[in-house]
Amino acid sequence: MVHFAGRSCVARVAAAVICLLATASETNAQTVSVQTSRSRIGFVGGVSIDPEQVFVGVFWETPEIGNRFHLRPGIDGGFGSDVSLATISVDFIAKFPLGSSGWKFIQGGGPAIVIVKFDTSNGTRGTDIGAGGSYIIGFAHDSGFLAEFRVGGGGNVPSLKLAAGYAIRF
Repeated sequence: MVHFAGRSCVARVAAAVICLLATASETNAQTVSVQTSRSRIGFVGGVSIDPEQVFVGVFWETPEIGNRFHLRPGIDGGFGSDVSLATISVDFIAKFPLGSSGWKFIQGGGPAIVIVKFDTSNGTRGTDIGAGGSYIIGFAHDSGFLAEFRVGGGGNVPSLKLAAGYAIRF
């Protein structure tokens, strides 16, 4: 005697699959845009108060650390008021999206080392090195444009810097 119990089970599974396919609704494929966090290099320029100078600089920004935090070391040089400054800073910043506009509010800060070159009273060139800190408040757009206010203190760090610049992702 031959048993066809195996065929009966296969027929039931096939019928179930056909029913599922017949009653399944059409689904639309959707593209999800995921923007990966990448490093950025930025170029800034602006003016500082106390001392009154013009400055230019460059920074490197890490990809996101955690949710919205970045490490941003940079260096800039200031010229004017018979003083030359080189400022090396290591900033820890946070970026907060402003709706879906592409703009982000930036805040943060960190330590800074300032190297000052100046003329002495006897006509020679003097050098002074100091350490201090600064606090950043600003705005950045996804396109790369940024504008910042930097308030500094201690160790010959300029009291206020107003900067604009552009950052490139790589």
